[in-house]
Amino acid sequence: MSDPRTVLAYAGVSALGLCVGSFLNVVAYRLPRECMSVAGPRSRCPRCARFIAWYDNLPVLSWLLLRARCRHCGKGIPARYPLVEAGTAALFVATAAWTLPRAAFADPLAHGADWGVAGARFLVTAALIALALIDYDWEILPDQITLGGLALAPILVFAAPSLQPTPVIDDWTIGGRVVGEVLGPRWTAVVHGLLGAAACGGFLWTVGFLGSLAFRKEAMGLGDVKM
Repeated sequence: MSDPRTVLAYAGVSALGLCVGSFLNVVAYRLPRECMSVAGPRSRCPRCARFIAWYDNLPVLSWLLLRARCRHCGKGIPARYPLVEAGTAALFVATAAWTLPRAAFADPLAHGADWGVAGARFLVTAALIALALIDYDWEILPDQITLGGLALAPILVFAAPSLQPTPVIDDWTIGGRVVGEVLGPRWTAVVHGLLGAAACGGFLWTVGFLGSLAFRKEAMGLGDVKM
């Protein structure tokens, strides 16, 4: 960590996590409300409806400088906002530290592929945070995230096969040849991921179906299956 490049890389990941966390607060608030768009307009105070200036919308820092109150109306700003921002940053840093080789921090340009994999993991982490927040508030898992993720996941895995380990399919053979050798690493990862998704989704659907029969009411929504 004494290498300035390593410190800078960690600082960049933290800053990215803070900004993404700020956006996730917007997603969690607006996405379940069909009358609102995640893309715009810019944020307002939910109490006085005044637009929030960019300098009052800096992750964590603005909340501290404003002493957790709106500049215009003086109403309190929930601590959840900076906690989500800081928590997202912490998860991004932990994800990077856990998945990236140490050399990738000292020389990021020489490890572009590794950072690409980390970026995909950041994306999945952000989606799960958004789903957790929305599920906590509304007890729903929006299709925009679950179905969007379902479509995007095979693309991410194809682009970065190391995202999807293949311990099961690597043992299978076709005509005496290992599946991984026949399909190649990218398609092997995609096939293994789809099989895993089908198995996990099918298991949850079965649990929900049996629970509905047992309790004579819906035991588990399809949102969980899609997630």
